[in-house]
Amino acid sequence: MRNSPNRIVATVFGAVYLLVGLLGFAVTGGVSFIATEGGLLLGIFAVNPLHNIAHLLIGAALLVAGLASARAAKTVNTIVGAAYLLLGVVGFFLAGTAANILALNTPDHFLHLASALVLLGVGLGAERSSRLATA
Repeated sequence: MRNSPNRIVATVFGAVYLLVGLLGFAVTGGVSFIATEGGLLLGIFAVNPLHNIAHLLIGAALLVAGLASARAAKTVNTIVGAAYLLLGVVGFFLAGTAANILALNTPDHFLHLASALVLLGVGLGAERSSRLATA
């Protein structure tokens, strides 16, 4: 795993997102499942129970891929990175509307965009196909 940037990033991000998903439940007591405004994780990131479950699922996918292989980590990093890029951009338009079922706020958008840059950067830039064959 030490020689695979994709495996390292997927494993670390997976563990962090699992932790964030679990910690989110500590601040979402009394918040409805798809509330458009949620509890504040770390005092700045809005979350609701659906958002917490999304973090748990994404964290699990990244962690499993990171522990499995470089090819799996590269694929999941790229897919999750693309999804976060889309969510980071679209999130700006969802905030304050009934469609904001993840209770997104501005700090969430910037964190999703930052995650997208790292995941896509590693997923698309590291471990070209020739290296994956030997990994």
